[in-house]
This record gives sequence, C-alpha cells and structure tokens, in this order.
Amino acid sequence: MPLLPPHSPLSRGVLITRPEPGLGETALAVARAGWVPVPAPALHVCACPVRHLPRQPAALLLTSGQAVAAAAESLSPSIPVFAVGDRTAQKARAAGFVTVCSAKGNAQALVRLLVGTCSPEQGTLLLFSGAGQGMELAQSLRSHGFSVVRRVAYRASAVVDFPASAGQALQAGQVAAVLFFSARSARSWLASVPRSHLYAQVLALRAVVISHEVAQAVQLAGWQGPVTVAATPDAPAMLAALGCLNT
Repeated sequence: MPLLPPHSPLSRGVLITRPEPGLGETALAVARAGWVPVPAPALHVCACPVRHLPRQPAALLLTSGQAVAAAAESLSPSIPVFAVGDRTAQKARAAGFVTVCSAKGNAQALVRLLVGTCSPEQGTLLLFSGAGQGMELAQSLRSHGFSVVRRVAYRASAVVDFPASAGQALQAGQVAAVLFFSARSARSWLASVPRSHLYAQVLALRAVVISHEVAQAVQLAGWQGPVTVAATPDAPAMLAALGCLNT
C-alpha cells in the first residue's frame, strides 16, 4: 500500500500528547468520536511523597487530576476540596473526597470561586500542585488575604524520545490532528519531534488546543496548520472542538 500524503481524506489519526492517567481516558473518547487515537505523551508524570502538611487546613485546592492520588493518600476524605475543573473534581470524588466543588475553568476561575465563597479567617488553604506550578495561584490568593501552603504532589518531566508508533503513523500519512493540553507540554512535545521531514509534516497538522495560551505557544513554534481553541479549558471541550468523524 503506498504512503498516504499529509491531510489525506483517509487520515483519521489523532496524536494525543496528554500523559497518563488522562491519556487512556482521552484515547477512548477520541475513538468513540470515530477517530484513531495515537498515543504520543509529551510528559512523564510521577507522584511525589507529600510531607510536612499544616494541621487542620480549611480546604484542599487541586489544579490537576494528577495531584488526586497524593491527596487521597495523605489527607482525610472529609476535607473540603476545591478543584479547578469538572474532571479534576470527578477524580477527587472517585478517590473518596466527600465535599468537592469545581471552579469549572482555570486557575483564575478557582481564585474567583474561593474569594466568593470562603473567608481568610476560616484557616489555611492547602494547595497540591506539580513541581514548578501553582505559585501564581498561591500568590493571587495571598493578595486576597488568604494563607496558602503549597506542596508538590507530582513531577512532570519531558519525554525525550518521540514514540516510534507516532512516527510511523505520520510517515504513513495517517494523522490528521494533534491535541495539546498545556503550553508546557506543547513545547516539550515539539522538542521531541525528530528534526526531519516529519517535523514539517507535524507543523502542517490541525492543532486542537485547550486555551489561547497554548495556541500562542504552538504558533510561536512555527505552526502552519489550522489551530482550534476549545470553548472552555477542559478535556470535554477539547473533544468537542476536535469534532466527530463520520464513519
């Protein structure tokens, strides 16, 4: 069978740059929409032991589902949880947390939710985040008078080697789009793509991104294909932006 050119009508592959545990969930949703998921995670995520927690924090803040496992291992399920979005909130509930509230957006939405529903006098807010993340959120909350203790719950490192299966799918012209879930992972992923004819082929794909910040990151990297921004910064909106493929 001859190789298919880029953007062939037969191209149904979607490169998924999200790391586990979200990669598998997204791959299933992509397949249900009629596409062929092609795993190509940008980052490798590992949990970190969390120590030296404050006594009786007023609430737990979660900006990523990646932090839920560490939270479930180290905190009482009775602690109120404020999650950045619905998916993170669902994961927190599935992990056993009883009182969970979703900001249904991004870090700024989480700040607005906390300022509108909580008082600094209620006590310390405990923020679980990834290494190198969450500082701006903590500072924003402190500017509103809140006491915030941040702890690193996981570390994400860039994947150095581009997956062979993804390279083969690109080589065969089987890929139509790529999903980017953060500016950092987009930059890391692009850095892992071999600097060969595949790189130019990648830049010509359709990019579906979670926010305008991510769109700017890929465009600054020289993206040539169309860029679609999700209506809201979450995985369901990403899949809606990708669309269903008629089969």
